[in-house]
Amino acid sequence: MTTRPTRNRPPRLDAAAVRAWLTEDGGPRLIDVRTPAEFETAHIPGSYNVPLHLLREHRHELRAHLEEVVLVCRSGARAAQAEQTLAEIGMPNVHILDGGILAWEAAAAPTKHGRSRWDLERQVRLVAGTLVLAGVIGSLAVPGLQWLSAAVGAGLAGAALTNTCLMGVLLAKLPFNHGANCDIDTVVRHLADGRGPRP
Repeated sequence: MTTRPTRNRPPRLDAAAVRAWLTEDGGPRLIDVRTPAEFETAHIPGSYNVPLHLLREHRHELRAHLEEVVLVCRSGARAAQAEQTLAEIGMPNVHILDGGILAWEAAAAPTKHGRSRWDLERQVRLVAGTLVLAGVIGSLAVPGLQWLSAAVGAGLAGAALTNTCLMGVLLAKLPFNHGANCDIDTVVRHLADGRGPRP
């Protein structure tokens, strides 16, 4: 596979830099690593939805169809994990949309909107907060239940230190977050055809 030069682009690109690059011949492929439901809610036209878990499981298969890539997520955290995953297989020319889709929308860049749903990070905050509250209030009736709150706090601290989130991974598997069908065969077909999937 022939790799085009990146013209010394930095690893993180703001929305304006990505928009300018997309107007060039042979611009990058935008890979959105959020859940299909998040992607349906709002995404950059022409981007490809490759959820983070799918990218991790099939990175070698996907690499054959990727050259210069800009990774997109909500705010940049999952894109950074995807970048690390692709770096582990020696893939060059990987960039991150700094600030994610939030920064893209804040820059008034073209965005395709669909059915509104809660993003994964908001769901994590709701579930974690509810568990902590339940642990504290429940411990008034059931001694020792406060350890549930401690466990959630430890999990959140671990998620911050490792830049991963087990709760987010589990929530992403819920039917609410599935949205459109997004399987590896469909993703590879769209990448080979050179067109983003239809939401």
